[in-house]
Amino acid sequence: MNLQLVHTLDDSIAASYGGNTLLRYVYRPDTAHMESRKPYFHPVYTLGGNLVTIFRPHDHVWHHGIAMTSAHLAPADQPPGDAENFWGGPTYVREQGYVQRDNNGAQEHQAWNDLGCDGESASLAESLRWIAHDGRPWLAEQRRIDVDTRSAASGYWQLGFQFHLTNVAGSALVFGSPTTAGRPLAGYGGLFWRGPRSFTGGAILAAGGLEGPDVMGKPAAWLAYIGAHDGNAARSTLVFVDDLSNPRYPTQWFVRNDPYGCASFAFSFDEEYTLAAGATLDLRCRILIADGARGREEIEAMARWRD
Repeated sequence: MNLQLVHTLDDSIAASYGGNTLLRYVYRPDTAHMESRKPYFHPVYTLGGNLVTIFRPHDHVWHHGIAMTSAHLAPADQPPGDAENFWGGPTYVREQGYVQRDNNGAQEHQAWNDLGCDGESASLAESLRWIAHDGRPWLAEQRRIDVDTRSAASGYWQLGFQFHLTNVAGSALVFGSPTTAGRPLAGYGGLFWRGPRSFTGGAILAAGGLEGPDVMGKPAAWLAYIGAHDGNAARSTLVFVDDLSNPRYPTQWFVRNDPYGCASFAFSFDEEYTLAAGATLDLRCRILIADGARGREEIEAMARWRD
């Protein structure tokens, strides 16, 4: 068994293990502008071949598998209602609700700085720009993606992320969410995962004995989602692991299992985060993708494993 990377059509990179696809990373998407065009991971599979993402579901077509996002990003010297939407779809506006505005930004791939694979792990280093709807660059990003199959004997693999976001807008930028704009328990933003339809009603666990939908908005070092698959009735577990180095560790989770399964590393869930002009925001996290329904004790051990 070995890990391989395949660069396809100058718009995506696929990773496979033992000849079976693990993921496809589309770094030059052709999705609609109102979906806040952004690189995304889809499909993503367990080692056993079970699909754990969905792309453009009819209820929220801007949900693209696994993707880095920000629902509300605004210059600090402008009114909150002038936020740029790098999430997709309509923007939540205080006292108005969701409104489709001409404010959908995009993330644009600039270059690959490194693509390496040693048969067990792979590292991808990418440069991107976050561009407002009017074409102005707001963020220069250095992104690192790590694919690690060294835990394959235990039935799971790891997807690691480092996001280095430098403010190039010329003034301070404020990261927010629909919750900071007035909608309770809607603090989505940051790295976001949307699961397949069959994951609706799945089990939610989190560090500190937390479980169920009440984990929404609670801080925890890790969050796990256990879902079932149509066709073979198998179960899979995704473990989302926050990093001690993050500015608001442990993250407040945005998570749902109804009407669909999703989770987000929501570092600005209910409190805005201001990034000074020229400053860099560093975020790190991991997603563990496992076959089978894993118990709390095993998940704790998985979340601790790094190297």
